Amino acid sequence: MEGTVPYQYQSQKIDKKTKNSFIREIRKNHLLYLLTLPGILVIFVFAYLPIFGVVIAFQDFRPVEGIFGSPFVGFDNFRFFIESKEVYRVVLNTVFLNLLFILSSMVVSVSLAIMFSEIKSKKFKVLTQTVVTLPHFLSWTVVAMIVSVFLPYQGGVVNQILNVFGFESIAFYNEAAYWPVFLVCIKVWQSAGFGAIVYLATISGINPEIYESASIDGASRWMKIWTITLPLLKPTIILLLLLALGGIFYGDFGMIYAIVGKNALLYPTTDVIDTYVYRALTELSNISMSSAIGLFQSFVGFILVLTVNQITRKYSPDSALY
Repeated sequence: MEGTVPYQYQSQKIDKKTKNSFIREIRKNHLLYLLTLPGILVIFVFAYLPIFGVVIAFQDFRPVEGIFGSPFVGFDNFRFFIESKEVYRVVLNTVFLNLLFILSSMVVSVSLAIMFSEIKSKKFKVLTQTVVTLPHFLSWTVVAMIVSVFLPYQGGVVNQILNVFGFESIAFYNEAAYWPVFLVCIKVWQSAGFGAIVYLATISGINPEIYESASIDGASRWMKIWTITLPLLKPTIILLLLLALGGIFYGDFGMIYAIVGKNALLYPTTDVIDTYVYRALTELSNISMSSAIGLFQSFVGFILVLTVNQITRKYSPDSALY
């Protein structure tokens, strides 16, 4: 039609406008972008460049020959893991323990954040936050030493308490059934206080006038928590849950290996994918299989995040990642 601007010309005009606005933005805030450059370089070097190493998962990798000289074996490394007798055990343990870690830590973190927000004394609030956050900064080696004081068969604090109440001592390091509970308690103790910081920041951003209005209407503290605090925390809870689900196929190697070690008696409930990969790498020196399992973990975590995010977008759009 006469007077109509061709689509190609419109597209070129939009692209040119976008390019000019981008250049103006860089010129205007070039110092701020310069500050972000070191972080961008670190992410690029340590997060993006290693992606090329994924090819090892499809090779019979030989360090002497390198990536370009090692022969391709297709999906043989994945088949070795999938057909292993231990695959069901380590996958189930990984998912089960991570679900316990995520849910228990989230519940305790939210509870702590709400309790901190209700404390009126600033000095006492700072003291309690410091106490519950401190375990996050302890090495798992130190935590393992603390656990070794509580759980030994002879002289352990837990068994001494059991003996006081007339119960027999339990050889915890020989009984795998108790360890999911122990690991969950240790994980919550170590991470819940630090995790409460995010929720506390969200609570601090809630408009105080909402609580004042509720007080005028006669709402008690519990009613304010249930009707104001928790609903407004919902987007943050879902967002952090989505991020946590992305790593559900990654076992907490540092914690489990430091506390459990190579105790085969505890493998039925504590052996996760990461400890299995570590043994494959150290005992079998199979770098390719270890890479294949790592790729498998990342792929499943990625699919899981996409799936849960789509479900979240359907029922709670404001809480979705994108």
